[in-house]
Amino acid sequence: MAPTGNDTRLPLNTRRAISTFGLSVLGLLAGNLLPFMVLALEQSLGMGATEAGAVMTGSLLASAVSCVATTRLAEGARRTLVARIGLALAAVAFTVAALNPGASVTVIAIVAGGVGTGGALSASGAALAALRNPNRMSAANGLVNRVVVTIILAVVPLIGITTGSVFGVIAGAAFLLFFAATWLPRAPIVAVDPLPSAASGQHVTTGNPRPSRSITIAGVALLAMYAVWAVSEDSVWALAGIMGADQSGLTDAGLGLVLSASSAGGLVAAVVLMFLGERIGRAVPLAVLLVAGGALKLVAAVTTDPTVYTIALIAWNTAYLAVFLLFIATAAALDANGRFSGPAIGVYLFGSAFSPLVGGWLAETFGYPGFGWAIALVSWMLVVPVVVVARLSTRVEQRMDTSEKSTVATKEMTR
Repeated sequence: MAPTGNDTRLPLNTRRAISTFGLSVLGLLAGNLLPFMVLALEQSLGMGATEAGAVMTGSLLASAVSCVATTRLAEGARRTLVARIGLALAAVAFTVAALNPGASVTVIAIVAGGVGTGGALSASGAALAALRNPNRMSAANGLVNRVVVTIILAVVPLIGITTGSVFGVIAGAAFLLFFAATWLPRAPIVAVDPLPSAASGQHVTTGNPRPSRSITIAGVALLAMYAVWAVSEDSVWALAGIMGADQSGLTDAGLGLVLSASSAGGLVAAVVLMFLGERIGRAVPLAVLLVAGGALKLVAAVTTDPTVYTIALIAWNTAYLAVFLLFIATAAALDANGRFSGPAIGVYLFGSAFSPLVGGWLAETFGYPGFGWAIALVSWMLVVPVVVVARLSTRVEQRMDTSEKSTVATKEMTR
């Protein structure tokens, strides 16, 4: 029997939240713990900063490739299998890295762990699309991520920054989530016909996925724009400490306070988006936030005043996380099976992995002001195409809601 429109998206419950949000947190944990991991590799393996950074770049790229490569499997009935294989690989690989049996084996294990977390990311991204209200679910996902990461960042230094503590955290989380993977929301395997039914005037939801060409083009374009945007945004984060010290004369303690406050700003953005949900839409907020984010990046890059720099960085990070979450929500709304939200984080990681290289080159070549103008222009140039895709995603979501309501009404009439 073909699924009905009522099966398109599922309500959130505790099990779906633990599995979907938990796998997402795990998949991004290596990137969030990057400063600790580089330090652990330097201290435990005697690597230089460049070598340690290269190892972690390799792990992030492995995660990105794995995420994109497993997307098609994560869209359908094999979603749980993809998640469990990825989690098992991550648990074993990062356990080996935590035990630190030697430099070569540890490096291989870290990269292999990246492959495993990529599978978890594609499964969680696709599962997110199966939940109702993409805006609110994406925001809730971001909120959980920020809270968990903030706690881990506070606790790990108390234990001691070593390969055992840093990689052991990921290994333990992967082991626990292996058993929760079975709670992932199922793939609805439905598609919305872009043309209305001649008989009913309503859009038809069928069991045979036949995504329209316009949706496919929009989804691919969105992913490409997400990667470009990631390079520009994470370039700021990669150079935030250096810019603050060189341009504004901030001390190490001051920089720590600024970066912590910036993270808190992102937490505020996630909370606001979660409570507003679908009421604010996606197109207008994305346009406003991209324009504002570009301006704030420029201000942070050109100012020499520590107070202005602090305010600009906090405000930028707030706008950054809101845009990050709205990108995911747009990808999820375009396809309920997760065809675009599944690989979204992997695509983001591609851009993120190269951001220190690109940002460093721009700053060295054109100075901080030139760097600021370049990354600001990226945000501003993306406004129009991103808004076009966001508006399409809203129409797709509305068609699915209309089909769902029509199906419910039909069932009521036949009782």
